[in-house]
Parts: sequence; C-alpha cells; structure tokens
Amino acid sequence: MPDAIFAHPRLAAVYDAFDGDRDDLGAYLGIADELGADRVADIGCGTGCLAVLLAGSGRTVMGVDPAEASLRVARAKDPGGEVTWVHGDAAAAPAFGAGLAVMTGNVAQVFLSDDDWTRALRGVRGALRPRGHLVFETRRPERRAWEEWASDTDPVVLDLPEAGVVERRFEVTDVSLPLVSFRYTYTFLSDGAVVTSDSTLRFRDRDEVETSLVANGYRVRDVREAPDRPGREFVFVAQRTA
Repeated sequence: MPDAIFAHPRLAAVYDAFDGDRDDLGAYLGIADELGADRVADIGCGTGCLAVLLAGSGRTVMGVDPAEASLRVARAKDPGGEVTWVHGDAAAAPAFGAGLAVMTGNVAQVFLSDDDWTRALRGVRGALRPRGHLVFETRRPERRAWEEWASDTDPVVLDLPEAGVVERRFEVTDVSLPLVSFRYTYTFLSDGAVVTSDSTLRFRDRDEVETSLVANGYRVRDVREAPDRPGREFVFVAQRTA
C-alpha cells in the first residue's frame, strides 16, 4: 500500500507545495534526450511533475503509480490527456515499448524486501522495449542521510490557496539498517485535522544494486552523481538485455 503522504487525498493535494522545487527533473529530461527516448515510462510518477514535463517535450509518456489520490492531482495537470496514467505498482507496469523508464526521488528505495525489488525490476523490464533503459536514483548509505534528517526538526508552515495554513513536522522513527523509517505529521489549521504518514526506505549499496540489476535482465551502463545532490546519491543507468 502506498504511504499516506501519497494516498491520502488531503496530503496528496499539498504534496507539491511542500516538496518544493524539483531541481532533479531537468536532469531526467536531459537523460531522455541523451538516450534518444521518445517513449518514457515514469514509474512511481506521484503527482505527475516529471511525466507532464516529458509529455510537454513531445514524448509519448506513461505515468504509473499505486496512489490514486496522487494520480488525481497528476491528471489535473494534464487536461489534454497527453499522458497515459496507470493506477498500479511497478511490478504490474503494462507493456509500453518504452525506450526509457525512470524512477525519481525515493521510488527505488520503497521496495523493502529483495522479492519486492525483484518484482519491480522485472515489471519495469516488461514495460521497456529490448535494449531500452532504466534510470533511477538511490541515496548512498555511507552518507547516513537519516542523521541529517533527525537533526532537522523545525516545522514547515505554508499558507496554501486551497488548504489554508498547514504545518508539517518530521521525525525519524527508527533506524534498523538497511531500513530507515520516518513520520510526517500534517496539521490543517483551518479545521484542526491532523494527518500522519509513516514511511520506510531501504538503503542499498552500489554493489547490491548492480548485482540485482544484472540478475534481473539488465546491464549497468553507467553510475553517476545526482547533479542536484552531488556525493549524496547514485544515478544508475541500466539497459534491458535483449
């Protein structure tokens, strides 16, 4: 089940505002250009920011996400229906003949067990054409990002046109490596509603990710720095084998 931050209607509606600028999206558009991909599958597309950007560049795009509330936000950004929106998870991604599949943000880390990760990789492989590419980012475990998260506890308060004043608080709730859990608490001051969202991410090291890719029908073409977070993340560029 998707986390409440994506699946709860009130949280999905304010997600973009709290997420802030997506400096990483331009890099993924550049990768699509680099690879000559005219059909792109955005796996875990969330509220559709990247999918809409890709479609606006003239590409044929499919956005896949298990959170219907997030997809409703995404569809509202796409009144012309340029993107094919699919309610489902990575393991059930439909065949699309994509030259590129992407997983941005924390998507690749939400698959906590080896079996879940394997099913996701195989599902995405089925959405790709032969020799199509999968590109995704993961946080580098050695940077111990959760320690920075735990020290940043100041609330964020936004006054939003449709939701009014909303306060978000964040806390790390458990570190049992390779798993790290955290909680967002949103307070909607217009009516006093409090909605929480609990999440867990798995931190895989580079060797583990590369081994899993090879075992599931990919070859690793490149491992890069995330341009918006140098030294903090790996960006894997993998190619589906024929």
